[in-house]
Amino acid sequence: MTKPLPPTHAVTPLLAAKYTVPPVRPNAVIRPRLHHLLLRNATTRLTIVTAPAGWGKTTLLSQWAHDPVERRQIAWVSLDEADDEPTRFWSYVLTALQRIGLASDALGPLGVPGVDPLTVAVPTLLNELESAELQAVLVLDDYHVLSDQQVHEGVEFLLTYLPASLRMVISGRADPALPLPRLRASGELTEIRMHELSFSVPEAGELVAAVGAVELDPQAVGGLCERTEGWAAGLQLAALTLREDAAPAVDAIRGDDRHILDYFSSEVLAGLTPDQRDLLVPACVLERLSGALCDTALERSGSADILAQLDRANLFVAPLDTHREWYRCHPLFRDALRRELPAEVSGQVLSRAAEWFQARGYLDDAIEHRILAGDTSGAAELLRSAAPWFLERGPRSILRLAERLPGTDVRSDPRLCLSLASAAALDGQFDRMEPWLDAAEPLITDDAPGVAEWHDLRAALATMRAIFLLSQAETDGALSHAQNAVELETDPRVPGYALCRHILGTAYLAEERRAEAIPVLTASWRQARALHHAPLLALQAACSLALALYDTARFMEAENVCTQTTDAARSVEQAWGDAAAPWIAQLQMIKGRLAHRAGDLTTARQLLQRSVALSRIWGFPTQLVMALTSLAEAELSAGERAAAYAAISEAREIVESDAVWLFVIRELEDAELRVGRGAVKARRRQGRLVEELTDRELSILRMLPGSANQREIGGALFLSINTVKGYAKSLYRKLDVSSRQEAVERARELGLI
Repeated sequence: MTKPLPPTHAVTPLLAAKYTVPPVRPNAVIRPRLHHLLLRNATTRLTIVTAPAGWGKTTLLSQWAHDPVERRQIAWVSLDEADDEPTRFWSYVLTALQRIGLASDALGPLGVPGVDPLTVAVPTLLNELESAELQAVLVLDDYHVLSDQQVHEGVEFLLTYLPASLRMVISGRADPALPLPRLRASGELTEIRMHELSFSVPEAGELVAAVGAVELDPQAVGGLCERTEGWAAGLQLAALTLREDAAPAVDAIRGDDRHILDYFSSEVLAGLTPDQRDLLVPACVLERLSGALCDTALERSGSADILAQLDRANLFVAPLDTHREWYRCHPLFRDALRRELPAEVSGQVLSRAAEWFQARGYLDDAIEHRILAGDTSGAAELLRSAAPWFLERGPRSILRLAERLPGTDVRSDPRLCLSLASAAALDGQFDRMEPWLDAAEPLITDDAPGVAEWHDLRAALATMRAIFLLSQAETDGALSHAQNAVELETDPRVPGYALCRHILGTAYLAEERRAEAIPVLTASWRQARALHHAPLLALQAACSLALALYDTARFMEAENVCTQTTDAARSVEQAWGDAAAPWIAQLQMIKGRLAHRAGDLTTARQLLQRSVALSRIWGFPTQLVMALTSLAEAELSAGERAAAYAAISEAREIVESDAVWLFVIRELEDAELRVGRGAVKARRRQGRLVEELTDRELSILRMLPGSANQREIGGALFLSINTVKGYAKSLYRKLDVSSRQEAVERARELGLI
């Protein structure tokens, strides 16, 4: 099995201001009682700072992060709605950690298509943290904007296994979708909520004096605190009102959004200079502001100077970086500004902002702004033209953006539909391919223009159909579509020419027509190398060719192919580590089989164990069953019957729950006869667990005795399949077992189920 046009690695451009600790405002009130809670949170995995808008969450955290008493390194991520996608979210998190000397190896694998961050990047980070010498804190600000379940699962997984070298602080308007009751019960949670964030009378007096340049008597401050309930935004507005000599109006300020919006409109906006107002009102639709962005989006000049003025005047505009290049407008102030903004101006500003982001290579941000501007057709066209860019940097992003567009915009272009089907395949989400293929098919006409990778769109469609059917183990249908693709794609200069022949060879292999597979795969491999297509395309073709050669007893030729790909495979693995699984798992398996045949059992077992580990990451059932069957044969030859039985048991579980090629099932059945399935008992273990199981691990363990497969277990527990796999891996390690049946037996011995 293969994936279409595997790309070279690239990283999506990131805004540096989003992974920079915001600077402290010169006249901000320092509140030691809250700093104390944050400084002493080293014993708890998670600290949450939760309150509605305007309660000073970001201000507090930035002050603490710059407090010289805090000796730990601080990694900071300012989140927004565009980060509600696993690859983009973890890109910012790992980049922030990398800036303080952590996550040096975790960021690279993140950009590899088809590999879930939870499968490689997060475990890689956890392994690195185990040996880290420095102490650090990761701050996720505005976490409430995230809703993607996979993002929450990844954060929960990180929290579950978080070593003492890293603590987490999450700030937002609502509690994060994490197991807070469990953390609270185990003493692993520090909570700072609205009650703690409320300004005391002395603190409120300091704030009014700093912002309003006036001192009130304690009784007046107490009355103000009572009316605003200690709300930072209300107190700041009162201070600004006092600064403008409008003291009587202070009595009317209340601690709720509606009143504060009224006062923003009547007091703050009225006090702006014309230049300030001309910038802020139209710019309120932008999440973050910079001088260059505002100049373009508002068709003006001098925006940077005005933003600096607003910052110095404490007019609810705060810098996001020490260079004061990027700023954010207070969310409540933005709400008030929107009241003043005509709808047609909003769309124009967002459209010009999209052009600014596009010109600088921030294509995902550009599309987001086009969508917000209501220009869905323009967003769809940019998505189509930028499809290769997205496929190189993370196919999940293009799928997420496409889902935000109306079907009439997305499904009207066959090239975009095919790109989205390709993205789904690259991401390992084969079940999401078919709707896009069905949408593309009636749109492809004789005069339909091709794309860079394909001369003939019908060939691309047929190849994608074949890939989908191979993933479903419908090998005869896959072969028919692949043959059609090869007949249609006749231009040897395009990558699709080599790809469709690779898929045809793989389909022949799946159908056990190996003699026909070998010349087709040889041609695909040579063509990809000769024309310098994506190196990974040649590597995949070589893997399929080596397997076909091995299965036809052409062992020396198979070994020669493996030798010729050694450097490329080593380079990929060094760059991406375990994330290179889709391209080297099969190669390691073939090398292991060759070593086994040569009698080098030590090398064979090492290679096959590595192949199994990589195949688990890849998640393609047929490849994993092949690797497990090969490992079982090697373990049996080495006299390790229990290990052989464990591998066979795992392979059988996969076959019973997932679609696997027929000849691979037959190979498994032959191996079961040799190993003696059901006749070997896992060695009995005594004693107690060294490491306690987490609640998630126990939940999964309690479902293992039943008939549900991992996907069904995930559905019952509202977890993705990759999350279940991650917890199961840790569960098996703690139980000292290697298969589901062994885990059940061990759990029963210990009285866990």
